[in-house]
Amino acid sequence: MPGDAVNSSGFEGQHKNAFTQRAEGAAATAAPGAPAGPWDPRGPGAAAHPGVPGGASPEFDASLLDSLADWGPISSRVGVFQLVPVRAERDLARIAGWMNDPAVAAFWELAGAESVTAGHLRPQLRGDGRSMPCLGVLDGVPMSYFEIYRADLDPLARHYPARPHDTGVHLLVGGVRDRGRGVGSALLRAVSDHILDHRPRCTRVLAEPDLRNTPSVSAFLSGGFRFAAEVDLPDKRAALMVRDRAFRDRL
Repeated sequence: MPGDAVNSSGFEGQHKNAFTQRAEGAAATAAPGAPAGPWDPRGPGAAAHPGVPGGASPEFDASLLDSLADWGPISSRVGVFQLVPVRAERDLARIAGWMNDPAVAAFWELAGAESVTAGHLRPQLRGDGRSMPCLGVLDGVPMSYFEIYRADLDPLARHYPARPHDTGVHLLVGGVRDRGRGVGSALLRAVSDHILDHRPRCTRVLAEPDLRNTPSVSAFLSGGFRFAAEVDLPDKRAALMVRDRAFRDRL
């Protein structure tokens, strides 16, 4: 259960969301080890079906997350955003580079060789579909990593009063240029809205950032979540953050 790395400090500022501006600046501001150059969403490791991640097991059940891979893009105040399911062959080097950024490694604890990140991704990519690792692609540029998961089917459910179809979110913002500008909170609002729009049986979206990660907790609050409780998890003391369907238009 990673301690989400959203922003290093502050959440204000104007985000330039034109595709060319993002693409030109991406290589210069990427985390160490992240691949440079244009990103090709087709890449290697393409799935046989768009709703199934590359290398998925026979037990993969897209219905557990209501066919997340088919949701498509969503408009946000910082640009057009899309969750793109991870393909290890295409995305491992990029995600591993982000994991080696000290600001990210402090809470995700996945710094090291690509094999460390691969070991984290493998159970999700080969699992039954209850957790989906995704690139967050903003205006055509991958700039964040999300894990969308069934919180009610996760070990987290042993630590809070779970409801059927509770959906959890983990997030890291990979590019330094996208931290401390309000981008993380804007994406959290957009993604939680996206989940509630496409998962009609889900009544709330949850997150459990490390309680010490005050910028992350602040980003969730700015993104429409409320602080529900402190939760003692095996690897951290977490802030249980909740975005309720019933109150989504009020926060």
